[in-house]
Amino acid sequence: MRLILIVCILLSTHMIGPAFGQHQPLITVEQLKQSLNDDTLVILDIRSPRKSRNFYEEGHIDGAIAAPYNEGWRATVDGVIGMLPAVPEISDHIGGLGISNDSNVVIVPHGNSSTDFSAATRIYWTFKVLGHDAVSILEGGYAAWLAKGGRLSKKSTTLEPKIFKADFREELVSSEQDVQQSLNDATLLVDARPSAQYLGKAKSPVVKRAGTIPEAVNLRQSTLYDPRNTTFLSQSELKALTHDLSISESGKSITFCNTGHWASIAWFALSEIAGQENVSLYDGSMAEWTEKDSNPVQ
Repeated sequence: MRLILIVCILLSTHMIGPAFGQHQPLITVEQLKQSLNDDTLVILDIRSPRKSRNFYEEGHIDGAIAAPYNEGWRATVDGVIGMLPAVPEISDHIGGLGISNDSNVVIVPHGNSSTDFSAATRIYWTFKVLGHDAVSILEGGYAAWLAKGGRLSKKSTTLEPKIFKADFREELVSSEQDVQQSLNDATLLVDARPSAQYLGKAKSPVVKRAGTIPEAVNLRQSTLYDPRNTTFLSQSELKALTHDLSISESGKSITFCNTGHWASIAWFALSEIAGQENVSLYDGSMAEWTEKDSNPVQ
């Protein structure tokens, strides 16, 4: 009996943070706390410095490494900003942070708004594109960790560089040509931008023409994250929202925005929370689409 008890304890210790082993897209503060002793854990603090403030240096989750969203995660490709970097380049960046294919990654954004939470979903999507499923986002980000008394540190943590080998999943990435093709088939285009930009009443400076891609529906990024409670939309709430927008659970969808930033939170919502199997992200988005006069804008 004593031997059985010891085995059970060892097994339960090995399975610390059960959400971790199942690679849930969102984990709670409590689940992360339970996983802190996992040797495979890598916590990415993706908060980018602003002007004279360095949020990581001011305080971060104990053991987290600095991996600012504005450094290395996106690239300008053929004049289009915000694109996925070349696979060797982004793989080197990830390995340089100390992440290997055996790492369990938890991404920590500010957690203050849907826009900064989109930084987490964009990095999450990047890992998924590269074939790395052992990735989660801390729901509520740093704001939730702070509110729930999580252990903080001002000590910088760095990891030894590792080799990260990508297994590229092209089905998660849509190109300009894919979007052009979608205008002639049953693919649903999902615009994640604010209503004013969707309706052509406003536009981002990086976009040449106001409006949206014809027949796109508007799943506004601001509806997907509650900054007051630092929570993502629940599966049931999301399904109600997508039902109202006639977004099919079984159909193919492509999310987009201006530069592929907000598009990632819509992709995350549909693919990872709602569980739709055929969702991709157009990282060129309206910045690339409006470069050509031949690409229609509605």
